[in-house]
Amino acid sequence: MTDTAQRLLSSATAAFAAKGFHGTTTRDIASGAGVTPGAVYVHHKSKEDLLYSISKVGHEKTLDLVRTSAAASEGGSPVSRIAALVRDLAQWQAANHTSSRVVNFELPALSEDHLSEVLQMRHQVEDEFRSIVDDGMQQGVFRVPDANMAVVTLLSLCIDVARWYRSDGRLSAAEIGEHHSLMALRLLGVEGR
Repeated sequence: MTDTAQRLLSSATAAFAAKGFHGTTTRDIASGAGVTPGAVYVHHKSKEDLLYSISKVGHEKTLDLVRTSAAASEGGSPVSRIAALVRDLAQWQAANHTSSRVVNFELPALSEDHLSEVLQMRHQVEDEFRSIVDDGMQQGVFRVPDANMAVVTLLSLCIDVARWYRSDGRLSAAEIGEHHSLMALRLLGVEGR
């Protein structure tokens, strides 16, 4: 990828995070990258293609993080595994809150094909969470009425960090991860948490 194409992606990420996909013009993106509006189309097919690139990379990184976290804690108890997974994902969402905001909340602007591809990655993330929650339910260490709702709630808890987190806020990304990990265990009904 050329330097200009990368600058356009960075500018699009910042603009989409600030104004939303539909509120952002190609002129906004070009201006942020220090190029003319026509340069957007030299390096990217469309504004939606920029969003797709941002979304695809963000979801690939998220899936890689979740798989790495799950593999690192493999063999541990469901309690330690879900605690690590939630901590890592919430921390990542905070540390990457600008791009995460775009990746997670601008999905409706993707084309049908692009959305389908991104949703496949999201389902794989859900599967990693579901596997651990199912293990915890089977072992009796998680006490929730509906495992699927628990997974959706845990993911929502982590993903929503991107909506409100500020790097100059009271808590660091690591502290957010720790707090979310503890809240996840309480949500799952883990005794003594």
